[in-house]
Amino acid sequence: MDFEFTDRVRDLQQALTVFMEAHVYPNEARFDAEVAEGDRWQPVPLIEELKEKAKAAGLWNLFLPDSSLGAGLSNFDYAPLCEIMGRVPWSAEVFNCSAPDTGNMEVLERYGTPEQKNAWLEPLLDGRIRSAFAMTEPAVASSDATNIAAEIRRDGDDYVINGRKWWTSGIGDPRCRVMVFMGKTDAGNPDRYRQQSMILVPRDAPGVKVLRMLPVFGFDDAPHGHGEVLFEDVRVPAANMLLGEGRGFEIAQGRLGPGRIHHCMRLIGLAERALEKMARRARSRTAFGQPLAAQSVTLERIAEARCAIDQARLLTLHAAWKMDRYGNKAARKEIAMIKVVAPNMACRVIDWAIQMHGGGGVTEDFDLARYYIQARSIRLADGPDEVHRNQIGRLELAALAPEATAARAA
Repeated sequence: MDFEFTDRVRDLQQALTVFMEAHVYPNEARFDAEVAEGDRWQPVPLIEELKEKAKAAGLWNLFLPDSSLGAGLSNFDYAPLCEIMGRVPWSAEVFNCSAPDTGNMEVLERYGTPEQKNAWLEPLLDGRIRSAFAMTEPAVASSDATNIAAEIRRDGDDYVINGRKWWTSGIGDPRCRVMVFMGKTDAGNPDRYRQQSMILVPRDAPGVKVLRMLPVFGFDDAPHGHGEVLFEDVRVPAANMLLGEGRGFEIAQGRLGPGRIHHCMRLIGLAERALEKMARRARSRTAFGQPLAAQSVTLERIAEARCAIDQARLLTLHAAWKMDRYGNKAARKEIAMIKVVAPNMACRVIDWAIQMHGGGGVTEDFDLARYYIQARSIRLADGPDEVHRNQIGRLELAALAPEATAARAA
């Protein structure tokens, strides 16, 4: 494969870098201050201000591969742009490229009816509303999505929904207007992967109740947030079903493949930022009569961080390239590999950066504690490490011809 980016992608990389340097990095403290003021769950004025600047700069809806509604970029094209946005945890929203909206927009674009697109996709693409994704449940091991027990029952021209979800990303944002909800429509189907469906649930539908917003290592992630949500006899039109009953896993695979590229590339950007902070700290601090940068353990960690970041980036770019060339199913092993490698790499690099900053590293003064929380959380989001490792192992074994397996065993 060729890792060379097109002229257009290089131009977008440059434009994004300039935008980040002019408008995002200088405003990180302002963002924190505005979130801390008053009701933490309201839209942040800075973000709304920067959205208009991003639109004017042509840096809007850069995701959405294989669609005329986005920027026309492939997964491989978008990956380095995602990395740049990932250098600041909140900046992706500035460009309308933040989760879960990106995944939900891809679902609507790929699988939605014209009526569903008109009602929800268009305002999401315009940035007028936001959305949530309701899949994980507290009562079952949702790492095995066939366990999901929430019920979607047909009743005449409607579906009636009952269940309890948590880690419902985006539900805390007051601009959230719609949820993509996964539940069972046919619990008795002998094919466990045809029991589930996805359906669109308006945020204001009667019977939807947010029980609590979930803190992550003490941070509430306002104004976006992740909630525990109760659905009690929630009635939505049958026309809200996505693609058809029993197609939930099919939709999930179409949604999660690109999303994992986004997660991994954003974490690579965050790890790059942590490495920069670590290097600056090493040069500016003196201990035991010499700069930290002169100590062999420091040099070793900086070198290991550089190697690990570049390895993760190349692996992720390869997965994106294979998705574009052969499809998500053919690239499922590579997608699983990056989902294991990138978050673990980011955790390790950020941890080294925290250690380099001493006591300051665990405060909010250098943002490293928040970086670590994000990286550690992604080891669970979109499937935990263990699930992906199992899939990688099974695919490796399946790739061996029977005679080769017998020969190796002998």
